[in-house]
Amino acid sequence: MPATPTGHYWTRFFVLRLLGLVYTFAFLSVVLQWEPLLGAHGLTPVRLFLPAVAAAQGTRWGAFLRLPSLFWWRSTDAFMLGCGWAGLALSLALLLGATHRGLLLALWALYLSFVHVGQVWYGYGWEFQLCETGFLAAFLAPWRGLGPFPEEPAHPAVVWLMRWLIFRVMLGAALIKLRGDACWRDLTCLYTHFETQPLPNPLSRWFDDLPHALLRGGVLFNFAAELVVPWFALAPWAAVRAAAGIVMAAFQGTLILSGNLSFLNWLTLVPILACFDDRHWRRLLPERIYLRAVPTVAPPKSRAGAVQAWLLVALVGWLSVAPVRNLLSARQAMNATYDPLDLVNTYGAFGSVGTERLEVVLQGTRDADPGPGARWVAYAFKCQPGPLNRRPCVCAPYQYRLDWQAWFAAMERPGDEPWIFPLIWKLLRGDPGALGLFAGNPFPQGPPRWIRVRLFRYRFAPAGGPGGLWWTRRDLGGWLPPLGRDDPRLRAVLLEMGREDLL
Repeated sequence: MPATPTGHYWTRFFVLRLLGLVYTFAFLSVVLQWEPLLGAHGLTPVRLFLPAVAAAQGTRWGAFLRLPSLFWWRSTDAFMLGCGWAGLALSLALLLGATHRGLLLALWALYLSFVHVGQVWYGYGWEFQLCETGFLAAFLAPWRGLGPFPEEPAHPAVVWLMRWLIFRVMLGAALIKLRGDACWRDLTCLYTHFETQPLPNPLSRWFDDLPHALLRGGVLFNFAAELVVPWFALAPWAAVRAAAGIVMAAFQGTLILSGNLSFLNWLTLVPILACFDDRHWRRLLPERIYLRAVPTVAPPKSRAGAVQAWLLVALVGWLSVAPVRNLLSARQAMNATYDPLDLVNTYGAFGSVGTERLEVVLQGTRDADPGPGARWVAYAFKCQPGPLNRRPCVCAPYQYRLDWQAWFAAMERPGDEPWIFPLIWKLLRGDPGALGLFAGNPFPQGPPRWIRVRLFRYRFAPAGGPGGLWWTRRDLGGWLPPLGRDDPRLRAVLLEMGREDLL
């Protein structure tokens, strides 16, 4: 019999492997999309963002203290992509079993650096949720050794902090719904959520077609999983915590099945695993495999490890004051950070749910005259609804960041989404980086002369309908009028944005 059957050896193993998976997809997004979005000649370059922050803060040092990032020292495309590839390599090492606190702190520092300069493309709550989760997880791992099953146990206080994290994540999501859209209180939000969410997947239409009684029951399950069950994750009884973990994990599973919410739900599963200890894993794993991780003789307790764990508890407790106040506030912020290192934050999701799905569609033409007789061809996004017969994609936990911003853009005006103007300029010149953000190039014979943006209302087509269509749509009119290759209006906007590099 192992000497520590109620420890967290296997909990640590699964937490770190799942975290490694999330980090892998997060850094894969960096290496594949960073340069066209945020590179020196991207849609919103880091090289322009950093001086603007420094000017707002008064000094570069003050700006660094406000938004710590490695890229204050060097922000060339080569350096940033090098950091992205380094993060991807470390993520794969973590996924494959490497367990070392230094590796985990390096991943945290690298990803924090990208988030702090990522602007609108990295403005989502799960970005700093990954920073907080990654920082806490680092203290589950020892400084010595690198293998997947270190003898030094995870300190129970750090495991408890993981439970405190999932408590805040789930409760914040519930409270923002109760205080937000009335459809959550009258149990009707799921009538439209699956159709109007940012990136539906192939199962979203099936969920959307469920009877309203089941969808109202889904809202009740949502509140049970987010509002009631998290309290039991903090219970002193292992069986109660495990039951809470099962319910919350099942809830995250339904979200994964019903849409493409980036790596949010996969990341949320990481602290949920802290609801279980080795007694629970022993019931699931063959004894021979179970004993690989759990030492047969209890290792000596580390006084230094205990001191570090309790210092972390004190730090998290102190930094939790502002997030807890936010949870209790009638004017609760949905996603917010309160310290420069994003160590303890507040979270929420879908405080409001749309009743219709609006989509911006970029269209180009090679005709000389963009008038009524012009033939317009659409640029299809990688995952947003576009062609009516295209099946919704499966991309999560990967995130197509342009697709996500296009979903928000449909609810805004062009001036609220300034990245659209460099994007149009680049597409008018057939820029390979910009084209790589779309599903394909509709103008292989040469770039268009004009590009416009139309606004459409999309709806799911009936399943099994004629033509095998997934969507129907209605043209609501122009979102942005036709702009030409040398259009003075476009040039003026780019000059105002400081984008002389494109002209």
